[in-house]
Amino acid sequence: MSRPMAAEKKDAGTVELDELDIDILRSLNDNARKSFRDIAKELQVSLTTISNRVKNLERSGVIQGYIPIVDATKLGYDIMAVIGIKVMHGKIIDTEKDLAKEAGVFAVYDSTGEWDAIVEARFKSRAELNTFVKKVLDHPNVDRTYTQVVLNITKEERRVLV
Repeated sequence: MSRPMAAEKKDAGTVELDELDIDILRSLNDNARKSFRDIAKELQVSLTTISNRVKNLERSGVIQGYIPIVDATKLGYDIMAVIGIKVMHGKIIDTEKDLAKEAGVFAVYDSTGEWDAIVEARFKSRAELNTFVKKVLDHPNVDRTYTQVVLNITKEERRVLV
C-alpha cells in the first residue's frame, strides 16, 4: 500500500494529509511568519521538501492565506454581536451575500433551526450596532432578527488545529 503524497485529493472536497503535512500546519499555526528554513530545521527535513509541501497545501486549498491575528478591542471594536436572521421569499443565499458585505461583519453562517442565517459582527459603539440592526431589518428579504451581545469571550480560535 503506497503512502499518500502531500495534500493528495481524496474526493471532490477532501484533502488527505500525511504526518509531515500535519506537522507543517502545526508549525505554521504556531507562527505563520516562520521561515521555511526554520520549519525544515524544526521538522528535520529539507528546505525544498518544506517549500514543495507548503506550495501543495496552498494549491489544494488547505492553506488559503496568511493573516495577522488582530485583537479587535485594541482597534476600538468593543461590542460583538451574534445576530439570528429570519429570511423571507426563499432568498437566503442572496441575503447572506448582501449581509457579508457590511462593515463590521466577520462571519455569516447559513444555519438550520429557527434562524436561517447567523451573523457575527463587531462594532465600536451601541449606536453602530443599532444602525446595523435597523439596516438589516430594512433589507427586503429579512423578516426579523434576534440579537445577542457578547459580554465576554472565553475562547475564540481562528485557526484549524490539526
